[in-house]
Amino acid sequence: LSSLHLKEEKTKPDANGAVIKADDNVEKTEDEEKEPSKAGASLLNKLIRSNLVDTTNQVEVLQRDPTSPLYSVKSFEELRLKPQLLQGVYAMGFNRPSKIQENALPMMLAEPPQNLIAQSQSGTGKTAAFVLAMLSRVEPGNKYPQCLCLSPTYELALQTGKVIEQMGKFYPELKLAYAVRGNKLERGQKISEQIVIGTPGTVLDWCSKLKFIDPKKIKVFVLDEADVMIATQGHQDQSIRIQRMLPRDCQMLLFSATFEDSVWKFAQKVVPDPNIIKLKREEETLDTIKQYYVLCNNRDEKFHALCNIYGAITIAQAMIFCHTRKTAGWLAAELSKEGHQVALLSGEMMVEQRAAVIERFREGKEKVLVTTNVCARGIDVEQVSVVINFDLPVDKDGNPDNETYLHRIGRTGRFGKRGLAINMVDSKHSMNILNRIQEHFSKKINKLDTDDLDEIEKITN
Repeated sequence: LSSLHLKEEKTKPDANGAVIKADDNVEKTEDEEKEPSKAGASLLNKLIRSNLVDTTNQVEVLQRDPTSPLYSVKSFEELRLKPQLLQGVYAMGFNRPSKIQENALPMMLAEPPQNLIAQSQSGTGKTAAFVLAMLSRVEPGNKYPQCLCLSPTYELALQTGKVIEQMGKFYPELKLAYAVRGNKLERGQKISEQIVIGTPGTVLDWCSKLKFIDPKKIKVFVLDEADVMIATQGHQDQSIRIQRMLPRDCQMLLFSATFEDSVWKFAQKVVPDPNIIKLKREEETLDTIKQYYVLCNNRDEKFHALCNIYGAITIAQAMIFCHTRKTAGWLAAELSKEGHQVALLSGEMMVEQRAAVIERFREGKEKVLVTTNVCARGIDVEQVSVVINFDLPVDKDGNPDNETYLHRIGRTGRFGKRGLAINMVDSKHSMNILNRIQEHFSKKINKLDTDDLDEIEKITN
């Protein structure tokens, strides 16, 4: 559908992917920089995912009926899927079920159908799981909508649609319709596609006002990214109104990356008598991460210290965090002038441009990514082994932001690997911030002599 193509940014990025605008010289702190929406962050993670995350989280299953046996599967064959669906699963590169799929798929495919609320982060295979459930329930001979999937934005709906098309490519009788803005249909028209994916507002119009869909014939209702959904004005009420039109025996599947109280309340309104799958929280640890600080007098000295250690850190992938967009732009430009290959992740960039920058970084075309905290929040790049805090993280009152510090340096040392964090200190104030971070985590941060880089090379090799 030509009207569904993602919007292009009018300003073209430069070679590093940065978009320079006229007002870029106005310094903005992270708090003033536009926070990417939850939907934008989710789309970005979908665009940059090339494979599933090897999560070490344990899965906790709470069954509606605790006396019934709990099934999990170690292979897709155990699910007794239709051959054309199994072929589609393997063609997508799934060899065995992920942790969330092992437990969720037997529940979603059980007879009689069971409702499910599941917590699952980006990259754990949940989209493929609920797509498989929808495709398995469809009667291809019936030419009307039988499965309905709600996404928070039309870009996210398109991403899920791609998974449906890929997984169903050996099942040509199954058709997909997009209920999103821009997809105009004639009044009085009925939809013949068996699966509809769309955003709450348009789906509600199609079900009630325009009568394109008969909600009483829907067998499976999927609410994807519930936490993103309820962060969007009006989506919560629209979703509940759609759910109330569906038959009592319709299977309800709800997925969310986080489960704050607001998400739980919403989930319980929409999904009666659910099975629940939760991820047990993984304790974040700094035990495998070596932390150092470098003492400097000003920004220029920080830059020279960074240049001294640059060769050692680029053996691996490194991320450099700055407090402001202006500093990040200046640092990337100065490093480029010195002949260093760096990528810049900047607040003015569209989601698709950010994805392109991260993809280049992931592929190793640039070994170093310069960014602000706001830009990088929620992005998973698994192979980072060095983090440099060019500016220490502080909150809007100038106090240490311990959570952000943990989040930044926690990108290294994943899954037991060794990681390295280097903090640039350029004043008494920033030394005080660092001391308070040390006290908070009860972890000593050693001084690094930039003339002696053996330790860094050992870690990054």
